[in-house]
Amino acid sequence: MKMVAPWTRFYSNSCCLCCHVRTGTILLGVWYLIINAVVLLILLSALADPDQYHFSSSELGGDFEFMDDANMCIAIAISLLMILICAMATYGAYKQRAAWIIPFFCYQIFDFALNTLVAITVLVYPNSIQEYIRQLPPNFPYRDDVMSVNPTCLVLIILLFISIILTFKGYLISCVWNCYRYINGRNSSDVLVYVTSNDTTITSQCGGGFHKTGRLLSANMSAPKK
Repeated sequence: MKMVAPWTRFYSNSCCLCCHVRTGTILLGVWYLIINAVVLLILLSALADPDQYHFSSSELGGDFEFMDDANMCIAIAISLLMILICAMATYGAYKQRAAWIIPFFCYQIFDFALNTLVAITVLVYPNSIQEYIRQLPPNFPYRDDVMSVNPTCLVLIILLFISIILTFKGYLISCVWNCYRYINGRNSSDVLVYVTSNDTTITSQCGGGFHKTGRLLSANMSAPKK
């Protein structure tokens, strides 16, 4: 009886019940690429025109600048890094190169862990939500409506929302991981077939040479001596 590892039960070549994991990884990489490209364009426009993202005291209750130049440059560098990682994942899935998908998979794990820490923080410190909402400006959209909600119900709603996000992110992680396993297994099988075919050819050639050599030796031994 063949033993199967527990994690192999969750391995599948299809995602979203219709497309292949390789196609799904390509679409996911392109989607993340578009999002980060849009964010990069917004950051560059904000860096070119800082007055557009400066809010007066009448708008936020104090003199507040959305981002200074140092934070803006850090955000632009992160956006460029994310564009590179997403482009590598898309290229790796398209060209069937498993190593190119690893950085994107590591980013997904980091993002999942960060959202999990947020959910744990909300669960352990439920009053932090109310404190955060009180610190928002008075004219913030729906601030008073959110403050009027029961704190327990508000915590449950936020936890439910975060749980849905974590479930969706976990599914995307499994799709990328299955794509990596599929490409890695496909490349390994191709190498195995190539090595096996070469070994068969070499064995046939050696067998033929031995047969011919044996015939020559037999002919020399049977030949009469002069």
